[in-house]
Amino acid sequence: MANDTEKLSASESLRETRTFGKVRCHNPSCMERLEPSPGVDHIKCATCGMEYRIFWVRPDLPRIRGPVWEVNRKIAAEALARKLETSGNKSKAKEGV
Repeated sequence: MANDTEKLSASESLRETRTFGKVRCHNPSCMERLEPSPGVDHIKCATCGMEYRIFWVRPDLPRIRGPVWEVNRKIAAEALARKLETSGNKSKAKEGV
């Protein structure tokens, strides 16, 4: 049986799909890929609005250090208010029937 030089192992095929220099949003409902500019210390997700502190392992390798709590608490509070508002409207509609 001859060896195929064109076939890749599982790890070699996965290596081609890696995105170097990008991080993923840690919001479970978002998971968008974020590409910070070299040297920045904060990045904001354009999709969900969450903001993260960035740590640079190397000049070309960013990692998320943690969330910016003030921004993320504000987003969570607004989402909760919208949810309570819509659930309050539903309960008022049920009472009126």
